[in-house]
Amino acid sequence: MLPDPQRFLAVSGRRIARAEGAAQVVRELCLSTVPDLADGVFVYLAEQRRDPDGPLRLRLDGVSAELGGLMGGTPPAVAPVPSDGVLAGFLRCGAARGRGPDDVEEALRELLGTASRLPQGNRVLLAPLRAPDAVVGVAVFLRRIDREDFVVDDIALADALAAQAALGVSEDTGAPQARPAAMPKAPDEDRLRYVGAATRRIARGFDTDEIVLGLCRAAVPTYSDAALVYLRDPLPVGDERPAGPAVLRLRRTDRIKGPGAEGLVWPAETVNDEQGDLDAADWSEVVPGGALAEVLRGVRPVFADDPATRVALSELVGEDSALNGWAGTHAILAPLRGRRRVTGAVVFLRRPERPAFEPADLLVAAQLATHTALGVDKAVLYSREAFIADRLQRAMLPHSLPRPTGVRLAVRYLPAAETARVGGDWYDAIPLPGSRVALVVGDVMGHSMTSAAVMGQLRTTALTLAGLDLPPQEVLHHLDEQAQRLGTDRMATCLYVVYDPVSHRMTVANAGHPPPILLHPGGKTEVLAVPPGAPIGVGGIDFEAVELDAPAGATLLLYTDGLVESRLRDVWTGIEQLRERLAATAQLTGPDRPPPLEALCDEVLDMLGPGDRDDDIALLAARFDGIAPSDVAYWTFDPEVGSPGRARRLTRQALADWGLEELTDTAELLVSEIVTNAVRHASRPISLRLLRTEVLRCEVGDDVPQLPRLRRASPEEEHGRGLFLVNRLARRWGTTRLGTGKNVWFELGGPAG
Repeated sequence: MLPDPQRFLAVSGRRIARAEGAAQVVRELCLSTVPDLADGVFVYLAEQRRDPDGPLRLRLDGVSAELGGLMGGTPPAVAPVPSDGVLAGFLRCGAARGRGPDDVEEALRELLGTASRLPQGNRVLLAPLRAPDAVVGVAVFLRRIDREDFVVDDIALADALAAQAALGVSEDTGAPQARPAAMPKAPDEDRLRYVGAATRRIARGFDTDEIVLGLCRAAVPTYSDAALVYLRDPLPVGDERPAGPAVLRLRRTDRIKGPGAEGLVWPAETVNDEQGDLDAADWSEVVPGGALAEVLRGVRPVFADDPATRVALSELVGEDSALNGWAGTHAILAPLRGRRRVTGAVVFLRRPERPAFEPADLLVAAQLATHTALGVDKAVLYSREAFIADRLQRAMLPHSLPRPTGVRLAVRYLPAAETARVGGDWYDAIPLPGSRVALVVGDVMGHSMTSAAVMGQLRTTALTLAGLDLPPQEVLHHLDEQAQRLGTDRMATCLYVVYDPVSHRMTVANAGHPPPILLHPGGKTEVLAVPPGAPIGVGGIDFEAVELDAPAGATLLLYTDGLVESRLRDVWTGIEQLRERLAATAQLTGPDRPPPLEALCDEVLDMLGPGDRDDDIALLAARFDGIAPSDVAYWTFDPEVGSPGRARRLTRQALADWGLEELTDTAELLVSEIVTNAVRHASRPISLRLLRTEVLRCEVGDDVPQLPRLRRASPEEEHGRGLFLVNRLARRWGTTRLGTGKNVWFELGGPAG
């Protein structure tokens, strides 16, 4: 049984309800149930019969890609259903059944034939797709033999999903048939049944456009011949009080057309020739004290059978609109009132030759308008919340990437599907002392504002810890402690990599995250063997770090599980597919030329198929260029008086060997100032390193943890001007506290120098 059947039914039912068309309904039914409820699903839909009393035939409409070896042989494409057979009686019953007490063996044989082999035990469910008026098909759910049998609760879930799918299929298959021009005169019971179905269709909408579309499709042609929907522009959100007069914008018009409307030739003056829409004004200002304002203030739907209402209709659709001729009880003007205020209006029209609306139809219009207005309120609030959450999460991610020495970077971030856009994935690239760089990818579990907030806190903590230049395993240890301080259920996975372009090595520590993939220069791909570790937040777990080669020209890919895991595949299957995708992309450019980073990221994301976006995705690609040994010079000096002079001489010689004589004077001066300051305070050997890349970088390290401060010395002082010179002459400079002291660095030259 599923751990949370109510949530599963809510999410799956919503997906199926939002599908448009029988094919999409079947697809969503399969995607929603595999693999959580079943390992395989296939669906038969009823063929449309010319003769309503003719025999029923079922045609195979969809087979899940995960069906695999669950069933021996191929399901028959068409299955006739004898009216006196067991299958027909089962379909008429309308409830899902399985083996055991509810044995369905004979019905399965009639549907699939005797040659088909099905899983043993109660691992097969047969669920009729029964709409309110007819059977529209049947679904078969299968489980593998290594999985537990279906239980009573599973059967109930399958039954509920089949009923939801049947409603969507029946609406689609009923669309091409002859469409009645108006809701037939029926007792109150039929009218209530119509209102129930129509409001469910409206409530199915997820955003404003879908809700308005649901209203039009529910109203035309069953309730009216035409419908026009106006909404306020802009739509108010929550308790906002719009400034200025209300302005209504035409959002959608709908009318009878196509099959079933051959005898309804619309007057040319009522239809826009270019778009086929009804002739109505696109904008309408609600004048305070005017007829339209009075109708909207009254909230209740009204007939256009008195002068005041006809004026209100004219103000809404425009004085020159031919629709003004539709008056009396053939037109209903219904305000759309949400929780706090009127958000629009809808006009229902019936042609003059059709039966007019009845007083009871005003109640129907009120129900349709109320559910539409509440749905619009809900959609606007959700849209605002999703926008805020999305902005919040993106604000917590890096706005731009650094450009560290010896490595090129590219990133991608994709939010999750519309039903769960807020997530906790993050990435980072943090420059470290010694021209190293920390590459971080993490994923906070869950999809909520809380997940995004926890992500921001953990990312800030990681930035702080990286600034202390702690080993990767220590960074993860402190992140684990921070997650426990945030709450017992705050868990995340994280991968922390430190790359050294001088040594061409990387140190990797993992906290329950999918392993990185390394694309070698020759095109070979490798899933790096790093200790998996426990997720951050578990507590009491030691993290391990491994040191690996990072050859020049190789590409390291860090990613979150949203890229490789979905309902259609497990993590390790996705990782293997990702590795194969990288290898195939590398072959396009050949073994001597690695693929461009940006194009590589796009190719990786192209592996995502429909239904794969269950989670947000963070992707970080790093191309290791490295720094050649010939471009590095390194020395150590004892903290003595002669060390600054020796540092100047070695710097001059190194720049001469590199052909950078134009930088010699400035470099000597700044190196002398920094080394002199280190000699004055250090007690252990001082290090000096020069790196030649697109700029000249000089790094001086000592064992004194106190960081120097930039200050302006007074004229009578003999010291304190070293950093002032560095600040004025260097392209960039900085200081970093290390575990054993500090590092002072500056850069000269470069494209601008």
